[in-house]
Amino acid sequence: MSTTIQTKTPTVKGPAEWFSGDVYFNAYYSGDEPSRARLNLVRFTPGARTAWHKHAVGQTLHVTEGVGYVQSRGGELIEMHPGDTVHTPAGEWHWHGATADQFMCHLALWEAPAPETGEPETTWGEKVSDAEYPSAAR
Repeated sequence: MSTTIQTKTPTVKGPAEWFSGDVYFNAYYSGDEPSRARLNLVRFTPGARTAWHKHAVGQTLHVTEGVGYVQSRGGELIEMHPGDTVHTPAGEWHWHGATADQFMCHLALWEAPAPETGEPETTWGEKVSDAEYPSAAR
């Protein structure tokens, strides 16, 4: 095996079931066994956000531009800025997205669970409502 340039993937629009507003992403890396690492660049338009979700092995976000939010269920709202890196532990329900008046881009890094667990990488829940989103920003 030798060092290789990864195949480029097209930018795709995030599915409406997982996101409110317009979100676009590029899947930059999906590791081959034994690696289970995943890396995406995700771009959120103002006010766009994920639905509530959790990752089997946790998730790390690194903001590259704009201003955004991340919040765990029942937790404090965190405002994210370029250069901020935020980690959400395994199994913790959370959402993240842009502020109402700014775009936000982040790198999202996570791992798939071991195949023998049968657990999904990401479990998606209900959308963050318009009522929850502004109230979280206060």
